[in-house]
Amino acid sequence: MQIVADVGGIPGKDCNGFCKYCYFRKVKEIEPLGCSNCLPNKIGCERCSKGISENVSKFRNPFEVLTDVQNTLMMQPVKDDIKVNISGGGDVSCYPYLENLTASLKQYGLNSHLGYTSGKGITNSEIATNLINNNVDEVTFTIFSSNPDIRREWVNDKHSEESLKACQTFAENIDLTAASVIIPGVNDGEILRDTCDALEKWGAKGIILMRFANTFNEGLILKNGPILKDFESQPIEEFGELVKQINKEYNFRVSGTPICDPETDGPFAIAKDKNEIFLQFIKKVTGEATIITSKTAEPYISKIFEKIGAEDVNVVAVPKEIACLITKEDLETLDLSEIKESVILPGRAFVHQLDAERILSADGVERVVGRGPDTLSVDGELSFDMTDENVIERELEQFNDLVDAINFFGMKIN
Repeated sequence: MQIVADVGGIPGKDCNGFCKYCYFRKVKEIEPLGCSNCLPNKIGCERCSKGISENVSKFRNPFEVLTDVQNTLMMQPVKDDIKVNISGGGDVSCYPYLENLTASLKQYGLNSHLGYTSGKGITNSEIATNLINNNVDEVTFTIFSSNPDIRREWVNDKHSEESLKACQTFAENIDLTAASVIIPGVNDGEILRDTCDALEKWGAKGIILMRFANTFNEGLILKNGPILKDFESQPIEEFGELVKQINKEYNFRVSGTPICDPETDGPFAIAKDKNEIFLQFIKKVTGEATIITSKTAEPYISKIFEKIGAEDVNVVAVPKEIACLITKEDLETLDLSEIKESVILPGRAFVHQLDAERILSADGVERVVGRGPDTLSVDGELSFDMTDENVIERELEQFNDLVDAINFFGMKIN
C-alpha cells in the first residue's frame, strides 16, 4: 500500500527548467474549464482552474509534508507494508530537502518511492546512494535517452552524466521503472534501443513509453499547443506497434500510454476476442443512451456493448484522443442527430453540467446528461504493476458502473 507525500512544486520552476517537450510549457492563463467537481451553478473549481496547470504550490516545508504523512498513517487501519510515494508538481529530485525527508521517513520505519523524476536535481551521483541508504527502494525515472548529450538538450539536464549514473545506481540496487516520452526523429529508433539496452544491462524493472502530445486534440487543453513547432506526433496506432515491437525485443517489462500494454492487453482488455468470456459478468443494460468518448476509446467501447447485445446504446467519438481531457469545445463538434435523449459523459471530462446540457440540447431536444465512472480501463502507467487478471477485474467493475449510469439516466418509461 502506498500513501502520498506531496512535496509540491511548480512545473518549469521547481524542476530546473522545462524539458523541451513538457506538457506544461507555454501554458497560458485560462478561464475555468468546468468539471464534475464544480458547484451546480458555477463553472470553475480548484481542479479545473488552477489545479490542472499545477502552478499553485511551491515546494513545501518538509515538516508540513511529514505531518501530512503522519496524519495519513493515523487513519490507516493496517500499518504493515506501507510505502510512501514522494511526488509533486515539480521534480522530486530537485526538492531541496529530499535526503532529509527520506531520512525522517526511514526513522518511522517507512520505505519510499520517488514518483516521476527526471533526475535533474541529482548533480552528484552519490546522492542516489544516500537515498537508497534512506530506504528509497523504488524510483520511476524519466530517462528520455541514455545519451547524455540528447538528455542535456531535450531534458534541459545540465548534469546529464551524473543523473544517468544515478539512474544506473538505482537500477542496479532497487526497483527502477524508466519512462520516456517518444518524439519521432529524436529518441526513437536506434536511440531508443540504445536506451533500452542500457536499462536492461543495468537491471531496470522495465520502461513505460509515452506518446508525445502536441495539439489540442491530442490533449493540450491549456492553450499551449503546439509545444514543439515543426514536429508531428506519432499516429496513435503506430505508437502502439512501437510498444509491441520493443516488448518483443527486450526481456524486461514494457508498456505504453495512452495505449498498449502487451502483457495485460490493456487498455480495454475485455474487448479482446480471447477475453469475451468475461463479458458475461457485465450487468444487463436496460436503459437507452449515447456514450460520448474519445476517438481512441470509441472502437473498444463500441465492440464491448455490441458483444453484450446492448442495442439501445451507441458510442460517439469526439476528435479528442483522451476521454479524460474532453472539453466543451469537443462537444460542440458533435452531430446532435446521432445523440440519443440520454447522454453519458466521461466522469473526469472537463465540462461543466451547464455547458454540457446547453451544447447537447442546442437542436431543441432537451437531453439528460449524466456522468459515467472516472475511467473504463487502466493505461500503461497503472497497469505496469498489474497482472492481466487485475486489469480485467478493474475493467469489469468500471463497465458495470457505466451500465448503472446508463440504466439510471437512460431509464425507459413504458
